[in-house]
Amino acid sequence: MASNLIRSAQFVVSSPDVMMCPKTTIPEYAFIGRSNVGKSSLINMLCHDPKLAKTSQKPGKTLLINHFLISPTRSNQTWHLVDLPGYGFAQTGQKQREKLKTMIERYCLLREALVSLFVLIDCRLEAQKIDLEFIDWLGSNQIPFAIVFTKADKLGKVRLEENVEAYKNKLLETWEELPPIFVTSAEKGVGETEILDYIEQINQTLV
Repeated sequence: MASNLIRSAQFVVSSPDVMMCPKTTIPEYAFIGRSNVGKSSLINMLCHDPKLAKTSQKPGKTLLINHFLISPTRSNQTWHLVDLPGYGFAQTGQKQREKLKTMIERYCLLREALVSLFVLIDCRLEAQKIDLEFIDWLGSNQIPFAIVFTKADKLGKVRLEENVEAYKNKLLETWEELPPIFVTSAEKGVGETEILDYIEQINQTLV
């Protein structure tokens, strides 16, 4: 497992709408994905705190915009990690799905502190329509994002490479250029250094 690049991660607040999020000038990086993609586990792995984000076997646990204040070990430049609700969980009901969709879209479009969104994808699955539609929506609205493949430990090396390559080819059917792509395993600590280095590099350009 990679060494811890985060000194501390502190919960700040949960908000039901972007207008109730913290007033801040520090950069913000949000994590989002379909329900049960392993988002909370990945956040906890990055922060080396198994209890930071609430994990659950039951999809649809995150229903609010959750802010965490991150203090890195290699600089004094703090930033916010944001845990967004998962999208597309059928059992929440149509009304709840629409409410979450509106919450997510308003955050992405209106949150000035947002620097980049990390879109989590289960590496075991073929490209899902709901993920591709969300990615296209981000592109249409010029919202910076990266793709994070989760659960890499669930596949062998060859199958993992094949699945990631297939996903890239699917995106290239409509995208001229691919976004940054990371492969992770919360179980094995894979991808921690790459993601946190990426965030640090961006933060340095914002100083």
